Amino acid sequence: MPKLSLQEVEYIAQLARLGLSDEEKELLREQLSAILEYAAVINQLDTHNVEPMTSVLPLCNVMRPDATAPGLTLDEALCNAPAVQDDQFRVQVILE
Repeated sequence: MPKLSLQEVEYIAQLARLGLSDEEKELLREQLSAILEYAAVINQLDTHNVEPMTSVLPLCNVMRPDATAPGLTLDEALCNAPAVQDDQFRVQVILE
């Protein structure tokens, strides 16, 4: 695959809403061209007999026993609240 032109890099930068200097454009032209060349090499691999997959690792769920644990008491939950009313957090009204 031929290297990207400066105009193509400018077009990509415009799509991404990036303001690039001339040095940055040249650097990105080289880097993007290298990425595209590598993608072309990978594209040449024979994947005809490869099953589609979502991961190369086997799927397994890590489960733990469902056990109850004590929660916070009402006093512990409300101890750092800036405002409390009727054993509840008090917040400012945001809709009238």
